[in-house]
Amino acid sequence: MSTNSLVDEPVEDFASRLETVTDDELFGTMNELEKASNAAEEGEAAEEIFSRIALAESEIERRYPGRLLAPYREWKQRQPLL
Repeated sequence: MSTNSLVDEPVEDFASRLETVTDDELFGTMNELEKASNAAEEGEAAEEIFSRIALAESEIERRYPGRLLAPYREWKQRQPLL
């Protein structure tokens, strides 16, 4: 999924979709959002990206209670092309 579609999708739909995706899809979404946040300039677009990062973080923490973002960091280390 492209970064634009991640940001353009209504936030309610984005949050609902996060609940149903696989772990790999969730981690991939988080990775794309991180890349977008690094490229974004300050302003509304950056705020929108950061709010979606917070939603993705919350979903990771819901799936892995007490582990915070460790599963995502472990996933990133296993991805040779990131």
